[in-house]
Amino acid sequence: MSRFQHTFDRLKAGGRKALIPFITAGDPSLEATVPVMHALVAAGADVIELGVPFSDPGADGPTIQRSSERALGRGAGLSYVLRAVAEFRQRDQATPVVLMGYLNPVEIKGTGAFAAEAAQAGVDGVLLVDLPPEEADETRVVFNRHGLSLIALASPTTSESRLRRLCEQAQGYLYYVSFAGVTGASERLDTAAASERLRHIRQLSPVPVAAGFGIRDAASARAMASDADGVVVGSALVDMLAGASDAGQASTSASEFLRPLRQALDSTT
Repeated sequence: MSRFQHTFDRLKAGGRKALIPFITAGDPSLEATVPVMHALVAAGADVIELGVPFSDPGADGPTIQRSSERALGRGAGLSYVLRAVAEFRQRDQATPVVLMGYLNPVEIKGTGAFAAEAAQAGVDGVLLVDLPPEEADETRVVFNRHGLSLIALASPTTSESRLRRLCEQAQGYLYYVSFAGVTGASERLDTAAASERLRHIRQLSPVPVAAGFGIRDAASARAMASDADGVVVGSALVDMLAGASDAGQASTSASEFLRPLRQALDSTT
């Protein structure tokens, strides 16, 4: 049984929602990444999305763009990210880890070599925001050969035919982008519209559906979770971590940020 299935089965059995925090590997420091990952799990994270720093993160808003720039300036390339996952796995064999990023670093390394190294490090899934589903078949085959899930993205503007194709291909969980645009904790979040869309997608999807983009606090997490299997929180957390002076402070900040969201999600059950 995969870590994804084990995690989501456990949550479903308990009537609970998944809490999926996103952090950028290498920010606020190279030394902080693994301690922060452990702190997030201790505070209630069910899955961790680990951002792979990239020089041109076009789907990300300014918070994650700046975070990626800072991490790259410290030398947080793909090799560093995989070492961080391997170190995390020394203490945590249960929590699924998803690498979130862009296709270019994968293609530079070679899809097969990347998949082999990622699987060996302990990665469970990969979300490539600039890989269209129409062009994803070959990548998915290679990833699956190594036990990696290719996580799919859907949005409010995804056509019905494309949505059905995404659901047919979905692995691990399906990430629903709650509004069209770049990442960021936003006042634009329309929970009523997102809820209607989420209910439809969950009827089609064979895997759990997690909602992200615009979730910034306990209230927005609770609102989005009502019609999703889980929520993803990224920019607000990344922004909170940015000012940490060391790994200890970053870990404390991560815990303090995430605990109220965990409590809010559990209060919906």
